[in-house]
Amino acid sequence: MSLFEPQATASDTPAPRPLADRMRPESLDEFVGQRHLLGPGRPLRQQIERDELHSMILWGPPGSGKTTLATIIARKTRSDFLRFSAVLSGIKEIKEVMANAEKARQFGRRTILFVDEIHRFNKAQQDAFLPYVERGDIILIGATTENPSFEVNSALLSRTKVYMLSALSTDEIITLLERALRDAARGLGHQGVQVAPELLRQIAVFSNGDARAAYNTLEAAAAATEADGQGHRVITDQMVEDAIQRKMLLYDKAGEEHYNLISALHKSVRNSDPDAALYWLGRMLEAGEDPLYIARRLIRMASEDIGLADPQALPLAVAAMQAVHFVGLPEGDLALAETAVYLSLAPKSNALYLGYGDVKEDVQKTLAEPVPLHLRNPVTALMKAFDYGKGYEYAHQAPEKLTPMVCLPENLKERRYYRPTEEGFEKRLREKVQAIEAWRKAHSQK
Repeated sequence: MSLFEPQATASDTPAPRPLADRMRPESLDEFVGQRHLLGPGRPLRQQIERDELHSMILWGPPGSGKTTLATIIARKTRSDFLRFSAVLSGIKEIKEVMANAEKARQFGRRTILFVDEIHRFNKAQQDAFLPYVERGDIILIGATTENPSFEVNSALLSRTKVYMLSALSTDEIITLLERALRDAARGLGHQGVQVAPELLRQIAVFSNGDARAAYNTLEAAAAATEADGQGHRVITDQMVEDAIQRKMLLYDKAGEEHYNLISALHKSVRNSDPDAALYWLGRMLEAGEDPLYIARRLIRMASEDIGLADPQALPLAVAAMQAVHFVGLPEGDLALAETAVYLSLAPKSNALYLGYGDVKEDVQKTLAEPVPLHLRNPVTALMKAFDYGKGYEYAHQAPEKLTPMVCLPENLKERRYYRPTEEGFEKRLREKVQAIEAWRKAHSQK
């Protein structure tokens, strides 16, 4: 023993584990969420219960239960279970573990290898697993928050089954928090911690589907309380705000306020009010709304309220969605803000929205006539014998790149769905449409 090693004393006690770790479910019956994978009778649950596992990738957002699920498998399996960190391990460590797994298999023992953050392995590191997975020396369970299609080698991906985990719902997070408040052995039940239901819901909303984040907030807020004369420790709004380091706002992503705020944002953009759009955007983001949900709605606004009046609106909205997905928050909030302001100040047109609405109505209410023969592709001799493609006019061979050929069904040939406005770029499109219609009228076949 080194003279410089710290000496243990009788008073030394292990540091307490975080609440999120203490409350980790120990069985599938305790597991909350992912019922599409682990509900009664679901294939993955049956494989775990029967200890008939195959190599798999668990793909899901933080706090959705990937590591917990692997821990439950470790408890139930009759195999050697090893944890492996993609952050701390290299090729040398992989080869050592694989060699031990190969020896264990020769003695009739399986090895389950759990690799957290498998997307952090480079190609060479991932390739090192391949022969052992293929031979069955190991059952690989990888966990990742990134899309395996882009982050996991195709060869390794083809030898595993990908299971997609969803972010936990607000109600599922509340279930976990309530369990932590009741549990005296692992949770906060022995401390007499009390939280108002509406405040507990706000903690769940702020966690954004991440159970670990919710537990951490609850634990930090509880640590700031002091017991009263009855031994109760009441968590207040201020304690939660201090724990999350942001102001609590009334918001429920599944409730009415969610729809009220997104409606306010949409209508502010439509009314070309960038200040109001920024305000409602900020209200949603600061209250814990999923930024990708807002990005999806901005994409909708670009198509519904601007359309071709500004063809750059949609690409910008899509770029904002990609930026948020790539960098997350808080860095991604400015991409959303930039898009909200741009959409607010862009020229407005709902011509596409109205035109497609007319199309859907006609599809529902009119006879679905067959595709005209001249628009059908005669890919076989039989089709050609039945006049498929007969009368088709190839526009590229025409001097004006136009033909008088009718492309709508006979019963709708006079319908006009897209009626461009005079706004922005759509004014040029309106002139183009009018010119095309005039040419076709002049050249229509009698």
